Amino acid sequence: MMSSLLKWIVPWEFSWVFLLTFLVACVLYVRGCRRLAVSRGRRIAFWTGMAIVYLSLHTYLDYFAEHEFFMHRIQQVLLHHLAPLLIVASYPGSVLRAGLPFDLRIRLLRPALQSWPWRAFSAVFLNPAVATVLFVAFIIVWLIPSMQTLAMLDWRIYRFMNWSMIVSGFIYWWLVLDHRPHPPGRMVAGMRVLSPGLTMSPQILAGAIVTFSKSDLYPIFEICGRAFTFNVLTGQLAGGVIMWVPAAMIETVGGLLAMRQWLRLSRAGRIRRKPRVVARSRSMQPSG
Repeated sequence: MMSSLLKWIVPWEFSWVFLLTFLVACVLYVRGCRRLAVSRGRRIAFWTGMAIVYLSLHTYLDYFAEHEFFMHRIQQVLLHHLAPLLIVASYPGSVLRAGLPFDLRIRLLRPALQSWPWRAFSAVFLNPAVATVLFVAFIIVWLIPSMQTLAMLDWRIYRFMNWSMIVSGFIYWWLVLDHRPHPPGRMVAGMRVLSPGLTMSPQILAGAIVTFSKSDLYPIFEICGRAFTFNVLTGQLAGGVIMWVPAAMIETVGGLLAMRQWLRLSRAGRIRRKPRVVARSRSMQPSG
């Protein structure tokens, strides 16, 4: 019993980079919760998202993602959609910042946020248009059979694929769920609600193409050795449905959360409205 449990906990491919990054984020969040009042709901959302990230990348689940297409699609939906949405919806920024020692905040964090590399990065990758395009592009690109084959044959490309999915997910949902008005928020409140509907469409189309395909689009999983014995097209159909239905449902939830923030900002009077210019009709002007 214990050995079978350890089989699932022990990582399929160990990564010091991931483990250290994960542990630092956890420690900072725990320290921040001791200094700030964080609601139970926010804590549950954060730790659930972090647990999904760990299970997806650093347990035996990664083995099945490398050996079965539909399991790979489950992993990608978790990394790209669900985990980032849960973590960003917990609004962990202030908590993580409070978890840093004061000296590090002054000597390290503040200069880093004022440095030209960060300003250049944020100007490009935190641009709403760029972030939205990348959010969709990383889904479509890794669905191309040749790109999927490269990722499965080279562990470096495989890890880049997973990191690109989770990082683009974090950036996109951070822009969509921003609780601030625009500006200083980078995306207009109304566009935050509309954006998940726009990004959902190409994903649904790609999922439908995979679902209804009559040929094996990803024979690389046959070369790597499939984890299950059922029909290849059945697994491919399941993978297409996973990226079609659950992904769309998660994005719908994200849009509803963005609408909630929009209504909150509107009730607080924090959404700037352009003054209307009312032109007088000539018929209303006094006659000379």
